[in-house]
Amino acid sequence: MPAFPVRPLAALAIGLGLAAASASSALAESEFKATLAGHAFISAATFIPAPSDAPHVFATSGKFAGPGNQRNEVLYSVEGTSFLSDKAAPRATGLSFPFVGQPVQGFSGIRTLGNGEYLVLIDNGFGSKANSADAMLSFHRVRPDWESGKVRIIESVFLRDPNRVLPFPITTEGTESRYLTGADFDVESIQPIGDRYWIGDEFGPYLIEVDAEGRVLSLHETVVDGQVVRSPDHHGVRMPSTPGEVVFPARRSRGYEGMAASPDGRFLYPMLEGPLWDAAAGDWEALDGRQYLHILEFDVAAGTFTDRSWKYVLGQNDNNIGDFNMIDAERAMVIERDGGEGDSSLACTGAPGPDCFNKPALFKRVYMIDMAQPDTNGAVRKIGYIDLMKIDDPDAKARIGGGNGSFTFPFVTIEDVDRVDANHIIVANDNNLPFSSGRTIGANDHNEFILLYVPDFLNAK
Repeated sequence: MPAFPVRPLAALAIGLGLAAASASSALAESEFKATLAGHAFISAATFIPAPSDAPHVFATSGKFAGPGNQRNEVLYSVEGTSFLSDKAAPRATGLSFPFVGQPVQGFSGIRTLGNGEYLVLIDNGFGSKANSADAMLSFHRVRPDWESGKVRIIESVFLRDPNRVLPFPITTEGTESRYLTGADFDVESIQPIGDRYWIGDEFGPYLIEVDAEGRVLSLHETVVDGQVVRSPDHHGVRMPSTPGEVVFPARRSRGYEGMAASPDGRFLYPMLEGPLWDAAAGDWEALDGRQYLHILEFDVAAGTFTDRSWKYVLGQNDNNIGDFNMIDAERAMVIERDGGEGDSSLACTGAPGPDCFNKPALFKRVYMIDMAQPDTNGAVRKIGYIDLMKIDDPDAKARIGGGNGSFTFPFVTIEDVDRVDANHIIVANDNNLPFSSGRTIGANDHNEFILLYVPDFLNAK
C-alpha cells in the first residue's frame, strides 16, 4: 500500500527553560470556550474483511470476548453490556458478538494529515490481552465530511511482523503473514515521521516502528531514569513459582496512551497513562499529594531514549490521559479524563439500574501545556483547558446528543485530539466496541469526530 501523505514538519525543537515555580503553581489554569463547528461519526457496527492472506480465524472477531474469555463461535450470541455497568443491573449496548469481519472501532490516536484527512489508530480490540486474539491491529486514513456527518474510510493498513523483528512469540507465530493482534500489543498512539509510523503500546510498554505497509521495523523498551520499566503484560515478565507479592512499576493498561512528536520529527514524547509505583513511598508517584505521569523523550534517529523527561501532574488523582499532540515547539494538547461515562443529567439517583448512568462523566478536558518551562520538580505548566462537557452549539451542529445550544462529549475513553488549523481542533472517542454506552442508554457508542472552534485556547500561552 502507498504511504499516507504526511504534512511537512517545521524545524523546531523543544528547549528546557529555567523556572522557579513550585509544583502547586503548575496547577494554575484557565478555562477557555469551545464551540462545536462540525460533527461526524462512523457507526459502531462498521466492519471490514481481513486481508486475503490472513488466517481464517480473522474472518470473525470477538470469539473470546464473552464470559471467561472462552471460545464462542456462535455469531451474535453474546449481548454486549457497558463495562461500567453495575453488575446487578447491566446496561446493554445494543450489539451482540462474535462479529463477521474486523471492527473499525476504538480509535486511540489521531494525527492531522492535511486536505481534510486524518490518520487514526484502532485500540487493541476488545479491551485486554485475554480477549483480543482474533482482533487485528490496524490504522486507517479517514476523511470526515462535516456537511453530511459521514466519515469516509480511505485506506486501512494492518500491522504485521513478516521479518520476525519481534523478539517474542506472537499469536500468529506459525503463519507466514504474521499479522499482529490485540493479544500481542495494546496500541494507543501513533505519529507519522517521514515514511515511517511510530506507535505507542501499553502492554510493554513499547515503542513500535512500522513502515507504510504496517511491517514492523523495530521495537523499543521503555527506559525511565536509566531503568527499564515493565508492566505485567511485558513479554519478559514471568509469574513466580511460589506465592508472594509481585510489584510492577507500570500498572496494567497504563503504558503509553499518548505520544507527541517534535515539529521537526527529531523526537517522540511518549507519555504514560498512569503514575509509576514508588516502592520507597509504597504508593503511586506524586508531587504534593497529586499523582503525576512521565513524559519521556525518544531520539528517533538514534533509536534511544534521552535523559530528558517531564512530569504531567493530574488534575485529580486516578484520572487518565487520552491523547497528546504538539501545537508548536513548546506547547502541546493533552486529553485528561475521569473514568465515567454518560451525561450527569441521566445519573442514577438511587440504586444503579440499566436505565441510568451509575458513574457519569464529570472530568473530560483538553489541556494546553507548556513544556518549555517546567518547574523545579520538572512538572509542565498547565496553561488552560476546554471542558468537553460544556461545548457551545449555537448553530445546532450536533448530529446526536446536544440540544438547547449546548453539547457534551460524555464518553469514558476520549482518546484523540489534534490541531486542524489556527482556529480548530479535532477530538474523537474510543468506543470500546461492544462495551461502551455513554451517548445513548441501550446503544453502543459510535466513533464520533467533533470539530471545535477554539481560537483563544490555541493562542493561549
